[in-house]
Amino acid sequence: MKTYKRKNSLKSKIASTSLRLNIILGIICVLFLLLIGQLAYLQLIYGGRFQTEVQKTDKKIVCNNVPRGVMYDSKGRILVGNKANNAITYTKNSNLTTAKIYDISEKLSKYIRLNDETPTKNQLFDYYLANSKNALKINRQLPRNQRYDEHGDALDDHIVYQNTLKYLRSKKLVFSKRQKTAALIFNKISGAYTLSTIYIKNKHITGKELTLVGENLSELPGVGIGTDWSRDYPNGESIKSIIGSVSSEKAGLPNTNLQYYLSQGYSRNDRVGTSYLEEKYEPLLKGTKSKSQVISKHKSDSIDQTKTIYKGESGASLILTINSKYQKKVDKALKTVYNEAQRAGATRYSSGAYAVAMNPKTGALLAITGLMHNTKNNKIVDNALGVINQAYVMGSVVKGAMVSGGLLNNVITPANNTLPDVPIYLPATPVKKSVYPIGTFGALNAPTALEVSSNIYMMQLALRWLHAKYVPKSYISVPKNAFTILRRNFAMFGLGQKTGIDLPGESHGITGRSFDKNGNILSGSVLDLSYGNYDAYTPIQLVQYISTIANGGYRMKPYLVQSIGKTDPHNNKISILYNTKPKVQMCIPYKKGQLDVIKKGLYQVVHGTNGWGTGRFLKKEKPAIAGKTGTAETFFFDPEHPGNIHAPEVINSTFVGYAPADNPKIAVAVVFPGLNPNLEGTFTLQVAKAMFNNYFKMYK
Repeated sequence: MKTYKRKNSLKSKIASTSLRLNIILGIICVLFLLLIGQLAYLQLIYGGRFQTEVQKTDKKIVCNNVPRGVMYDSKGRILVGNKANNAITYTKNSNLTTAKIYDISEKLSKYIRLNDETPTKNQLFDYYLANSKNALKINRQLPRNQRYDEHGDALDDHIVYQNTLKYLRSKKLVFSKRQKTAALIFNKISGAYTLSTIYIKNKHITGKELTLVGENLSELPGVGIGTDWSRDYPNGESIKSIIGSVSSEKAGLPNTNLQYYLSQGYSRNDRVGTSYLEEKYEPLLKGTKSKSQVISKHKSDSIDQTKTIYKGESGASLILTINSKYQKKVDKALKTVYNEAQRAGATRYSSGAYAVAMNPKTGALLAITGLMHNTKNNKIVDNALGVINQAYVMGSVVKGAMVSGGLLNNVITPANNTLPDVPIYLPATPVKKSVYPIGTFGALNAPTALEVSSNIYMMQLALRWLHAKYVPKSYISVPKNAFTILRRNFAMFGLGQKTGIDLPGESHGITGRSFDKNGNILSGSVLDLSYGNYDAYTPIQLVQYISTIANGGYRMKPYLVQSIGKTDPHNNKISILYNTKPKVQMCIPYKKGQLDVIKKGLYQVVHGTNGWGTGRFLKKEKPAIAGKTGTAETFFFDPEHPGNIHAPEVINSTFVGYAPADNPKIAVAVVFPGLNPNLEGTFTLQVAKAMFNNYFKMYK
């Protein structure tokens, strides 16, 4: 009986197991059928879409740079162009290993040399370790404690790498010229972005190098022969500081505006304008990149075919207001006269010199030049930018604006503008007077005050204008808003504020303190402001100010870019897309006869008969010139010793003027800061004379 029951139990277990296996197999079959059905569904319904996605990932777009826009002078001469240079390029694919980069670097280094560059030690070591044999050899030589920790665990790769570099430095490896070139190539390719085209060599490529690379392109995958562009200045570099600079491919995008440029579609190694006109007009000058479709192989993902789908468009052209020939003459005049001042011993503490010419009726700049003098080593460099960003106390040249304010506010009138020529005596302060002896004049009218450059007249005018209370040697009281009143008047002519010139980096000048530490108004400085010996202005503000008087009271916005256009591929024809329109920033509300008083005074500065006239040097020039000289007393500022109370006294010598006096075509401003007070000479007038003469010789 027991045997029978045991057999029965065994049969029951076998039947149960078989049933379970059948159920599991059935479930598996059902799952397989569902999977097959799903795959069939996807293939039939979405197969086309997936195929398209696969093809899309195989085709990628590569962008390449185009020539940058050209800059011309007002007569169509190229100021800034592009010089085409042969280049060895490399386009990096998306499946490039270190071993492949090493192999390409080794092969390419047999055909070219990068003599203008020197690899760093780390670049040499990276190249050396990219050779698997070298890496294995060094790894074996590296002490165990530099590869493993005290527990026998492997150190991080980064730590091992740093230890390897230290070990290699101790080995004092020697590399040949070819290997140094290979190391540079390795570094360039390694740092490139996937599917980006970089320049391996774009300067001083020899014909032999081009030939060798061209003949061996089949063994150099990704390497090509192309063209690079560099900025060229066929008419000189004197205004390069105004034109600005373009970053190199190595420098790429500036860190200060990196995110902005990236958001605009730039690549990190793109060249961009980094200063002044190049920066201001970057969106126009950069052009539109060419686009190529790169087709990669499925397995290796190497580049199989490149097809141009958009050839790109070179940058827009800028036509400047400057005539390059006139610009060169102004440059030469400024340098010649400044050298003369140096020989005379007048420039020991001078920071340089500046000159600017403008069309007073439109605001178009005709010439802009400057020199920066290093008082430590006596070196002189071009600094045209100083015209817009260097501010100086300008002296009497601004008196035309002061007299204008007196007329506009009815302090004086065209018929009644005579004031007593009596010096100002303030308590515990040296007498405030003019350059000529006290008592030379009993009274002066406005035109004669401008002719002899009377400081006294301007101070007396300020006292009446501000309704000041004044008792000689005892008391003076001016309203709290005295500085505001006078500065608002000067600002109408553009003095003390940015002109809006189409260049970045313009300075608004320097405004002196209005109150002392106790809150008391600096009344003596109010009087200094009235004759131009307090606040500091820029040369571009001076030429805008004198142009405002010259053209009848219209403050014109200065500008450098006359037109924007497109140049044909051969630089032969420019199609104008945009012309700059003259812009009036403010109209001075002169009433009948008021402007005549100012113009008469500026004419007398040059052509008057008074013995104390200041501009006689220009009297014989044709056409007739009207203008105003200026001398401001100041001190030499040494940045290394800003608190030096024994700083030497210097003067800023200035001139503003226009011609012809009866129908102005040109206005100029000349500034020689920091001259020896005893050797002022006629330096500013000499430069102005050359500027007027050369202009009218060119434009008869």
